[in-house]
Amino acid sequence: MMTVRRTIKTTICGALLTLISFLSSAHAAEIKERSIKLPIVTTLDAPLGIGAKKFSELVEQKSSGKIKVRVFPDSSLGGEAQVISALQGGTIEATIVLPAILSGMIKEFIALDLPYVFDNEHQVATVLDGPAGKRFLERLPEKNLIGLGFMGGGFRSYTNSKRPITKVEDLSGLKLRSFQNPVFIDFTNALGANAVPLAFSELFTALETKAIDGQENQIAQVDSSKFDEVQKYLSETRHVYASQVTVVSKKLWDQLSEDERKLFQDAANEAAAYQRQAAIEAEARSRNALKARGMQINVLSEAEMLRMREKVKPVVDKHAAQLPADFRELFFSEVAKARK
Repeated sequence: MMTVRRTIKTTICGALLTLISFLSSAHAAEIKERSIKLPIVTTLDAPLGIGAKKFSELVEQKSSGKIKVRVFPDSSLGGEAQVISALQGGTIEATIVLPAILSGMIKEFIALDLPYVFDNEHQVATVLDGPAGKRFLERLPEKNLIGLGFMGGGFRSYTNSKRPITKVEDLSGLKLRSFQNPVFIDFTNALGANAVPLAFSELFTALETKAIDGQENQIAQVDSSKFDEVQKYLSETRHVYASQVTVVSKKLWDQLSEDERKLFQDAANEAAAYQRQAAIEAEARSRNALKARGMQINVLSEAEMLRMREKVKPVVDKHAAQLPADFRELFFSEVAKARK
């Protein structure tokens, strides 16, 4: 009798082990070996690069090494517009990009280009992690793109080689690089400067040869790109928050299993949480590093910041009017709630 029981137990255990092995194999089969290209326009130690590296590490870790994400920094696979076009065509699988690059094809993203909408990182995170942020991402699939969420980048400020910007009038006549984007061009001109649309990959040379006087960027980006070698002054105007959108090709997304999609989404969420904090810390480190290397940094007074807001208000009103009415109401109501 004891032998029979032992035989039955052995048989059941064997069957269970076989079933577990089968289920594990079936589950493992849902994660295929893949090689993903993720180009970015910045260096790896810039906020965008920090996020890209973290996303790459997390995808590889969560896939047990089956999915490799190779990050290509410094516009090595092309500028922002070229990369987005390649994603839409499915020849590149992923990128992390500024909303300014997407707003030409999806009007909702114009909202994130508008100057002086946000005062701090908390307001940005509250809006982008809420209903308005979801609406941005929902519009991407129709353009053959899938949005996985938002990373942080820091507030953008002006640098130039001529003079410190302590008041609005100091911007007058300066030739400043702008995104090839109507909102950025309009608000740069509204502040009295002359906007010069230029790809990021061409920026350092343009500053070095004095083809332009200055540019605007996050402090950490100024540091990592070594703009202090060709720019003497950094003035903290903090006019636009540089959020970053993690995007993958719809062609890739359509090939992924549910397990793989969850893996990518979880990696994007975790990378964003890590990178947002890292971006705040990077800004503080970079400010100190730039000062140590001799760059002159000044912070505008609240009164002058208010004057700048007033100067660009017609630009905000003009471009906000292009937003779909229901989204415009949603976005600005979410901003108002975040400000409380």
